[in-house]
Amino acid sequence: MEIKTQYFGSISCSDEELIHFSDGLFGFSELKNYVPLAFQDSSDALISLQSTDDFRVSFIIMNPFQLYSEYAPVLSAEDSNLLKASYDEKNISYYIICVIHDRMEESTINLKAPIAVNTDTREAKQIILDNPLYKFRHPIKDFIKRGK
Repeated sequence: MEIKTQYFGSISCSDEELIHFSDGLFGFSELKNYVPLAFQDSSDALISLQSTDDFRVSFIIMNPFQLYSEYAPVLSAEDSNLLKASYDEKNISYYIICVIHDRMEESTINLKAPIAVNTDTREAKQIILDNPLYKFRHPIKDFIKRGK
């Protein structure tokens, strides 16, 4: 399928590349299908999660463990069942949404509500973690300074 994107112009992608959110993302429940587009080949440092339903909607996401190695998301039993997670969750990948500003020190990451993706089925869900250490807006500069 041919889709228009925010950052890459028009591209071709296959159905196998799509990630499906049965509930959509928070605030975007009507948009169900997205394609992840890495800004650098073979890297999940920064990814454009581009809606295939509305080209104007794209989220910048990243692998949280590259920035914060102690990050420990835990799926609820309900989310684990919905995503058909294996007992060890090896088929689940986590991504966090980033809000990037012109001034990097103003950029934030959302550790409270990551995206969990079943890498086998490509089904995904944005979840809310029940850990008081994780906030919806963490300044990204705090993690870069710590080197975590």
